[in-house]
Amino acid sequence: MKERYYLVREDILPEAVVKTMQVKQLLAAGDIKTVHEAVEQVGLSRSAFYKYKDGIHLINQLERERIVTISIDMEHRAGMLSKVLSLVASLGGNVLTINQSIPLQGIANVVISVEVSRMDDDLGDMLEGMRDCAGVKRAHLIGQG
Repeated sequence: MKERYYLVREDILPEAVVKTMQVKQLLAAGDIKTVHEAVEQVGLSRSAFYKYKDGIHLINQLERERIVTISIDMEHRAGMLSKVLSLVASLGGNVLTINQSIPLQGIANVVISVEVSRMDDDLGDMLEGMRDCAGVKRAHLIGQG
């Protein structure tokens, strides 16, 4: 079944769902260290928390996460992928997935997914930096979400 999402005003949500979000915020802030303590503080059962915790998020948290997918063709040489990953990290990107094909005729295709919401520089700068790496033949954006 395909997941569907709705934007719902807080005052019409069931109390257990609202309290689940309060527990998540307490835990994220580090004010409280355990789920047991947090659910006790807000007056929610642990079973209700675990039932709803993966289904509710603050909308501004979802907006902050930006993921891009980049396809890179590079020479099959030791250290090439490491060089590209170091560039991504140096610009503040967080690599989430790496898929690399078997090299054909000395060229390997690598597809990486990168969380870029904390990057200091423009995404274009990262792509340009990849293209400037010796041994990278092509780097282009294939998806953005």
